[in-house]
Amino acid sequence: MAAQPPVCAFGWPALDAELPGVDGKTHRLFECRGDNGLLIAFICNHCPYVKAVIGRLVRDARDLSGIGIGTVAISSNDAAAYPEDSFQNMQRFAEAHRFPFPYLHDEEQTVAQHYGAVCTPDFFGFDRDLKLQYRGRLDASRKRQASEETERDLFEAMRMVAETGEGPREQIPSIGCSIKWKDAA
Repeated sequence: MAAQPPVCAFGWPALDAELPGVDGKTHRLFECRGDNGLLIAFICNHCPYVKAVIGRLVRDARDLSGIGIGTVAISSNDAAAYPEDSFQNMQRFAEAHRFPFPYLHDEEQTVAQHYGAVCTPDFFGFDRDLKLQYRGRLDASRKRQASEETERDLFEAMRMVAETGEGPREQIPSIGCSIKWKDAA
């Protein structure tokens, strides 16, 4: 079932957290930032929306790194109910797609809950002061492969953040599979 996050709450402060990465290290979110900001992407391994955009996300993260925007990806899905999103499969997914950024496991789902993550993919773009400036889509492709002419909404918004400290006032929300929450015990 497709889910859509709310619009950007400009100026909302990022929360730091410490999570295990598929590289065997523990990472703090704020240590992933660049001089001009931080992109946090809530993704998973099995979602068709993520699978459709993952190559372009990797490309955009590489390009954003060149302008001082760091990137980190987080999987918060319930891996017991969705084994394709297990930590071991996260490692395989990151390796297969040559992630140039940390891919972290939010097993307890507390980071996703704090951020109000709704779907995969769900993007949070922060300025150099770690205030929210972008909560929109990667591009218009949704679950389709994008043509070379497809506008790079996320990249252009984060370039604007790097250059001006502010994101675009008009943003189109991302769409994707809902976060797979653990059942309340």
